[in-house]
Amino acid sequence: MAVSASNGRESLADQAYDLVEHMIETLELQPGTVFSEVELSQRIGIGRTPLREALQRLAGDRLVVALPRRGMMVTEINGSEYLALLDTRRVLDSLIAVRACRRSTPEQRRSLKKCADEIRSAAVEGDMDAFMRLDRSCDDILEKSARNPFAAQSVAPLHAHCRRFWSMYKHNGDLTQSATLHAAIMEAVADAEENRAREASDRLIDYLERFTREALELI
Repeated sequence: MAVSASNGRESLADQAYDLVEHMIETLELQPGTVFSEVELSQRIGIGRTPLREALQRLAGDRLVVALPRRGMMVTEINGSEYLALLDTRRVLDSLIAVRACRRSTPEQRRSLKKCADEIRSAAVEGDMDAFMRLDRSCDDILEKSARNPFAAQSVAPLHAHCRRFWSMYKHNGDLTQSATLHAAIMEAVADAEENRAREASDRLIDYLERFTREALELI
């Protein structure tokens, strides 16, 4: 998983953050995994100094935690905390969707329509890797479209936690339903319909809450 020194857009710390976050989201680094900076640095091909910066950010996102004299550990999934995360995500996702309705450019709206079509297709084909990639891409477009960097910065780690949870419990989920709910948000924003976007955003969180309770047998 080694990377080049720079891609011209991101610092090495940014690249390290993206790589390790992806490893956590896809369970390449499982919850509870303990690792050292040295071994992870060798694994991703990025030096310890930028990796340390990335790990500090990931600790702030509650995806990893430092263990004195042992290294770092990927955080476990805690059901009650995760439901609290979804409460927070509900507010931020709705805000972002409504603001994106008002502020997205024609190009961003076209990108959202395309993303909606592609995420539906990925679900129909049962292509989980494509679904996860498109989920992140759609989130990025929405966050940029809303033009609210504070909301985007706050919600991004919540989405990472949600992608990790989906990876862990995807056998309990309905990929087609999830894709349909995601696509509904994209299309409402692309059509600049604020009420529809807000309702679509809430329906997605309603589904994620039900999915969480069923997966963790909290019902």
